[in-house]
Amino acid sequence: MGDRLNNKVAVVTGGGQGIGRGIALAFASEGARIAIFDIDARTATAAAGDCEGRGTEAVGIECDVSDRAAVDLAVARVVGQFGGIDILVTCALAKVKVQPFEDTPLSGIEKMWRVGYLGVTNTMQACLPQLRERRGKVINFGSGAGIGAAAGYASYGPVKEAVRAITRIAAKEWGKFGINVNAICPFAKSDQFDEWAAANPEQVAMAMAGASLGRVGDCELDIGRAAVFLASDDASYITGHSLMVDGGQSMPL
Repeated sequence: MGDRLNNKVAVVTGGGQGIGRGIALAFASEGARIAIFDIDARTATAAAGDCEGRGTEAVGIECDVSDRAAVDLAVARVVGQFGGIDILVTCALAKVKVQPFEDTPLSGIEKMWRVGYLGVTNTMQACLPQLRERRGKVINFGSGAGIGAAAGYASYGPVKEAVRAITRIAAKEWGKFGINVNAICPFAKSDQFDEWAAANPEQVAMAMAGASLGRVGDCELDIGRAAVFLASDDASYITGHSLMVDGGQSMPL
């Protein structure tokens, strides 16, 4: 175990699986106490147990981040148990379905917006009093699919660009409180990636061809370690930034 986040308290939304779980484990390995918010209580509890296996305290909390009242209750529970919040990581997201814009139902767009964007703003606002008191860190998630206007991502891409926008706005507004707000745009092998890869082999081939390092990132060792950096004092002078942790995939051809 390292100590870059020793005694820090981190909330990770969507931390029951995939990138969120990888980040929670990376934080736990650096001494942070972890609160995992996930709509699935089972995966939240299991991931918290994995974090405890790294020698730290952790709790899994069932929470629908699109419901502000539920978020407020979850945040209050974390503060009551751990005494405060130093780091917020927003990974919660509805499942992505790749399809043409004209075939994308309004219900899918609305769900992605409510979880992927309102879930971010709900947790940011709910955690702000604690982050302001502790001069905390926020890490949100954008995507190359939004930056590059990838075909088939009409529900997902715009939401991820909205997240990057609120990241920059909050960075400007909250800098006076000593709060750093950044985003990561990842390319990583998660359960959702595997589902997407099975359904879209041609897109996977294109994505892999664009990754100059020739591999898909690991949720903990690649994305998680980058998040540790942004959450640590080493990144205290970085804010409003989107960090491309994608193996070079976003570089122009």
